[in-house]
Formats: sequence, C-alpha cells, structure tokens
Amino acid sequence: MKTEKGFTLLEVMIALAIFATLAAAVMSASQYVLGQSARVEVRLLAAWLADNHLSEMQLQTVAPAPGQRALNLSFAQRDWRLQQRIMPEPNTGLLRVELSVSVAGSEQVVQAVTHWIAAEND
Repeated sequence: MKTEKGFTLLEVMIALAIFATLAAAVMSASQYVLGQSARVEVRLLAAWLADNHLSEMQLQTVAPAPGQRALNLSFAQRDWRLQQRIMPEPNTGLLRVELSVSVAGSEQVVQAVTHWIAAEND
C-alpha cells in the first residue's frame, strides 16, 4: 500500500486560521497608520495656514486693529476657519495675536498660535 503525501484538512484549517489572524492584525495596524497620517496632514496644513496669516499681518504697512474676527479661508484645496484675536500688550508697543485654526464645519481647534507683532509698523 502506497502512502499519499499532502496536508490533512486539519492542517490546512489551522494554517488558514493563523493567516486570517495575521491578516486582521496587519489590516488594523494599517488603518491606524492611515488615520494618524491624515491627522498629521491636517495639523501641518493648519500650522502653515496660521504661519502664512501671521506673515501677511507682519508685512502690512498699517498695524492691525485690536479685536476679534473669524475668517473663512481656502488653503490646500480645503476650507478652513481661522479665529483671530488681537489685543495690545501694555507698556510694550506690541500687539498679541492669537490664532485658532479649525477645519470648516468643525469646532475642534486643530492648531492654536500666539504671536506678537509691532503695534507700529515702519
């Protein structure tokens, strides 16, 4: 009588169970990495938007007026909401600028920046 070589059904099922477990773990890890990557991208774009806005304010020939305002901006093919608060710093000749950037339609602040600029631009 000749013996046949090959895998038994039990061995194949155990191998499939191990493969399925590993595949589920890899899929879960990749979803986590993709989610983190998207959040990092949003934070980076928000930081660039805030930095660009501060640079524009510093380049203006007239110092910005103190007060609060909200701006709806488009940057990097996305819509953003920028909250701006400007107040004078006593006895310094500086204006304190606080910026909060969020994705349009969301109240969650993605990036918050505080910066000081000269009250009188030369």
